[in-house]
Amino acid sequence: MDLSIIIVSWNVQEKLEKNLQAIFQSKGLKKYLEDSGFSCEVFVVDNNSYDRTIEMVEKKFPQVKLVKNRKNYGFAYAVNQVLPEV
Repeated sequence: MDLSIIIVSWNVQEKLEKNLQAIFQSKGLKKYLEDSGFSCEVFVVDNNSYDRTIEMVEKKFPQVKLVKNRKNYGFAYAVNQVLPEV
């Protein structure tokens, strides 16, 4: 993968939805990826949200690679969880 976007979330359902919409609807990003031939993946690491964040991501953004933590491990731990996959 040429570009990996990692987002850590915790109870930010509405903000995360807007963020993901911006990423996937970005004409500039789409054009850049097409022109460069690069590929892109998006990870969301959720730190045990209770505001239905996980359900929103699964329903509206099935292309996102979602990591569902059972507790809030903090930002650095969450990012490091997916680094071996990128």
